[in-house]
Amino acid sequence: MKVGFTAQREREVNDFSMNMWVFIPNSLDVNKYTYSKLDFYRDVKSNVRLITPIYLLRDMADPDALPLRLIRESCKKVASDPSRTNIAEYEMHIKMFQSIVKSSLRDDILHICSSQTEEDRELLVNAYVKHASQMAAEYRKLRHIINVPTVEQSVFEYYLFGDEFMSNVIELHTFKLLKNLDDEYVKVYEKCRKMLLVLINDEIRYKKEHGFPVIEKNSDSCNRDVISRFGALKKYIESQLFLKAKMREDGAFVRQFYYSLAAGISMIFATIIAFSFQLKYGNFTLPLFIALVVGYMLKDRIKELSRYYFSHKLDSKYFDNKTDISINDALIGWYKESQSFVKEFHLPAEVRQLRNRSAILEAENRINDEKIILYRLRMQLDRTNINQSNIYPVSGVNNILRFNLVHFIRKMDDPRVPLYITDEISDYKIIEGDKIYYMNFILRYEYLDQLELKRYRIAFNREGIKSMERF
Repeated sequence: MKVGFTAQREREVNDFSMNMWVFIPNSLDVNKYTYSKLDFYRDVKSNVRLITPIYLLRDMADPDALPLRLIRESCKKVASDPSRTNIAEYEMHIKMFQSIVKSSLRDDILHICSSQTEEDRELLVNAYVKHASQMAAEYRKLRHIINVPTVEQSVFEYYLFGDEFMSNVIELHTFKLLKNLDDEYVKVYEKCRKMLLVLINDEIRYKKEHGFPVIEKNSDSCNRDVISRFGALKKYIESQLFLKAKMREDGAFVRQFYYSLAAGISMIFATIIAFSFQLKYGNFTLPLFIALVVGYMLKDRIKELSRYYFSHKLDSKYFDNKTDISINDALIGWYKESQSFVKEFHLPAEVRQLRNRSAILEAENRINDEKIILYRLRMQLDRTNINQSNIYPVSGVNNILRFNLVHFIRKMDDPRVPLYITDEISDYKIIEGDKIYYMNFILRYEYLDQLELKRYRIAFNREGIKSMERF
């Protein structure tokens, strides 16, 4: 799940809230005793990164637009003065430019596929090919600026990394556009396929000429080296968008204070028992000895019960952890997150309504109730620090959540179920059907006075995710 947090420019501090309720079938035996917080945070991977600055593909091909202008100026600076500061700035602009290239290609293709008329789609495909070619040509003109004796080979390779990455994403996104047109818009596909294939073949030929690896049809290694290099380049380029994150326990001082209070309460109880028996029976007596042992036993239990009580109360006010996020050591905000199991009667009315179980599920739920995980996330962004820490127009951050479902398939039944049907030849026949489990995700976003709810349903079994629906 990719959740964007866009900070308004007129507000210095922006606060966001996201709650996610996960509805789990009772038959999967996932509850607070079998699935701890530690298990949950092992299954959830959260990556926080800047939202890629938004530029149209035609702007990326314009030599006077900000992205090309900035990268051109940084190349000239490095060529004339290859200082550490200039090299770092030059590398940053390469990464940002290529990250924007990837987003602008993706957005252009989505716009083409969502266009309403055949004529619009054809015109947009022509513009896509034109602007993608121009953009690649403008970036490759920088080679003559940066490929000079004052620039070391290791620094020149930053430019080559960007060139190879750009060629890869142009090829990949053009293939995706070609496939989508072939699947959905056959007439446009027939008219535009040649120009799209020319663009793809031009990039493949360019990569071969410059020694960049290309995908081979009959590869002995199944193109594993190409795939590995694709992944390494992607991580390198997009590293400019990822933020430094420093995690710590939320409310750690308050928690320790209340835990100390729990220890004090138990100590008071044990001391009262000891003093009472000492006054009545005196020192070095058997009743006092027994009282001290019993007092110690009760003291230990009172301490644990008090800790449990305070911990439960604090969980409703504090989060499990708090993470500070920064760009180049400049703090731009923080986010907090927590996980807990909740009962259905604690759900907000709008969430219960959106869950909308069928009659048979509602009847079953009275016997074997669904288990509900609540994941809370609070985000705060400092608009001023975001603006000061980046020369590009960054609107906010994306939080990319990956949720691993392996824990939920351990106690599933076999994915295939035998089914009997009548047959004219042999009277009956056995066929196989899929045994499917459903997990529902309801997300609620709050920002200022805005409230938005979304519901997703995932159908999956031991073989993996079969489908996902949005309601």
